[in-house]
Amino acid sequence: MTHNDETVATPGVESEAELAFEGALRPKSLDEFVGQQKVRGQLQLLLRAAEMQNRTADHILLAGPPGLGKTTLAMIVAHESNRPLRMSSGPAIQHAGDLAAVLSSLLPGEVLFIDEIHRMARSAEEMLYLAMEDFRIDIMVGKGAGATSIPLDIAPFTLVGATTRSGLLPNPLRDRFGFTAHLEFYDESELEQVLVRAAVMLDLEIRSEAIAEIAGRCRGTPRIANRLLRRVRDFALVNDVSASRDAVRAALELYDVDQLGLDRLDRAVMHTMLTRFDGGPVGLNTLAVSVGEEAETVEAVVEPFLVRIGLLTRTPRGRVATRAAWEHFGMAERNSTLFSDEL
Repeated sequence: MTHNDETVATPGVESEAELAFEGALRPKSLDEFVGQQKVRGQLQLLLRAAEMQNRTADHILLAGPPGLGKTTLAMIVAHESNRPLRMSSGPAIQHAGDLAAVLSSLLPGEVLFIDEIHRMARSAEEMLYLAMEDFRIDIMVGKGAGATSIPLDIAPFTLVGATTRSGLLPNPLRDRFGFTAHLEFYDESELEQVLVRAAVMLDLEIRSEAIAEIAGRCRGTPRIANRLLRRVRDFALVNDVSASRDAVRAALELYDVDQLGLDRLDRAVMHTMLTRFDGGPVGLNTLAVSVGEEAETVEAVVEPFLVRIGLLTRTPRGRVATRAAWEHFGMAERNSTLFSDEL
């Protein structure tokens, strides 16, 4: 019985270690943050000016694809400002009352981080307008003709909003942010710095050519880089081999990540386009049904990377595979006339 108890307890300890590792990977200051050099400089100036004037920093909007460090930057804003941090998300705020409860409990100078802010309820967005400008909210009491509005002052705060779809934010909300940062994908040299730092924290001895191999396959995204590094660590541990370039290639092949960083879903989308639709054009919904995924997943997760690396183009008539896609998958282009017309 004792042996079984130990067996059950061990994964819990390991899980806590993994969670601690995830937290440790996040840089604590702008100086530790790798990449996004322009955004870092802009944030540093904004926070320094607020400190010199002894006021809360302007509201900040962080826009960009997933995994580039929006949540980490929000934590850094709070840390560098020496202010407490409150975290929430757009989907969790589905009524004005949800937002009112959060805003009314804020401490003076607190940093409020709302992830996926474009998914917040419209009634909450309208309440946020007044809160961001005048640090005040109006609470409706009663219903119908007897309803009255009671103004409630709230403590000055800094809102940090994060969004992967900035185009879905209403203009009145977007205009109330004092600073908007657009995060860009990382280049391979920056990703190598991220990986070297993570390898040290993992206590993993890995060669520079192996680091470069991972950096070339992680889609310009630090989150994916760290995830692939952990899979390489697991592969080396289980197979009792060093973390060499060959080990990286074997591990990533096992996890369906090819030389360009395409995963199973990316390849399914491209293979379907090339084999079933002769390279396109094909509509988003048709393509999504063909691979068994939601249209939003294909549009938000798969397409941006495929377009960025030049395997896919969007046209008024639908999605079209590029010549590079035919070459990457080793197939003869069967739709060259249509492809040329679309480009």
